Amino acid sequence: MAPETGAAPGPPTLARGREHVVARVEDIPPGEHKVVPIGRYGVGVYNVRGTFYAIANYCPHEGGPLCVGRTKGQTVADPEKPGGAREVRPGEFVYCPWHQWGFELATGTTTVKPEWSIRTYPVRVHDGQVLVTA
Repeated sequence: MAPETGAAPGPPTLARGREHVVARVEDIPPGEHKVVPIGRYGVGVYNVRGTFYAIANYCPHEGGPLCVGRTKGQTVADPEKPGGAREVRPGEFVYCPWHQWGFELATGTTTVKPEWSIRTYPVRVHDGQVLVTA
């Protein structure tokens, strides 16, 4: 018999390599996300203006819980704006809470170190349900 640790068990981990129903569409409104227990670190499922994306909840920089980070757009130079910058593509990037590395939700790429992009997963909506293959 294994010794008792006193920690409450977490949610069961879903098997990898399958399609999973992770939510109903209305459970993840635009601008929101949900982390589901798939694989070792979980998968973040994001709704960006009605389009769903799924990414690994793991920052390759130092292993931070990426999906705890904030989502926002990308900052670009704009000499016409105060401060010389503006935000484009609102809500399409997630920023690691540990060191602010930004990753594009659609592709998993980062401009900080492109070879350290994160894993993305196929998402589809069927009969009002959000399905992720991971």
